[in-house]
Formats: sequence, C-alpha cells, structure tokens
Amino acid sequence: MKPLRLRGHHLLCVHGFRGMGYSPSFVEKMWEVVTKIRDEEKDFPIQVVSALDDACMACPHHGESTCQADPNSNEHVISMDQKVIRHLGIEENGIYLKSELLGLTAQKVVPDDLDYLCANCSWLPHGVCKEGIANVRNGNIAQKEAK
Repeated sequence: MKPLRLRGHHLLCVHGFRGMGYSPSFVEKMWEVVTKIRDEEKDFPIQVVSALDDACMACPHHGESTCQADPNSNEHVISMDQKVIRHLGIEENGIYLKSELLGLTAQKVVPDDLDYLCANCSWLPHGVCKEGIANVRNGNIAQKEAK
C-alpha cells in the first residue's frame, strides 16, 4: 500500500478539521484524508513530509513544489511542519503507521502546545484545533461529539 503523504503540521490539523478550507476542492480532499485518519478500524502507512502533501494538491495556493498563498507562506508552513516533526520525535520523510502517529500525538501534544507549534496559523483562533487535540488525548480519535 502506497503511504499517504502528510505534512508535519497536517498531522495535527486533521484532528481539528471541521470543514473549513481554502476552496471546495480542498475541503473535499481534506475530508477524504481526515476520514481515513479518524477511522479507528484501519491502520495504514503515512509518510511525514515538510513539503506539499496529498491534501495540498487540492489547495488553490499550491505551486509546482511550494505553497504560494503569500510571499511568506511556504517558509511559514515548513516551519510548522518541522516544529511538529521535532515535537513528536519523528524523522522528516519517515514512514509510520497511522496508529503510531496517533499515539505520539496523544502522548506528546497538549492543546496549548499549538500556540507554539502553529503560531500565526489563520485557523488556530477558531479553537477547533485545540479541541481536536484534547479529543485525541481523551481517546476520541473519531472526534465524536459528546452527548
């Protein structure tokens, strides 16, 4: 099975994703990725990168090989990727099972870590990312709403 390619920071984004995005095609692709990650029945390989990934390919801001949302965006997203990769203690371009990455996220990331790991991300102020990480830490990988 070919590994899913995910940017370092997208390893965290998938937990807070609630359908907001840069374009309808990006939202559709992100839901596809998020659904796979949140499916507690399936485990599969993920290659962790600091570059355009499978989700980026549906984003209107992707260039040939870089994020082009604005002049500083590629540097910013690579910085977030590398901070997350270091925080989780994994290797850039390494291939890991989804279950390993979920376990590392639950063990090593607390919601307030996002203030540093995701500094200046336009989605962070919405609060859904911290909520998603809190859910993962509580074993709620599927992000099911409390009843």
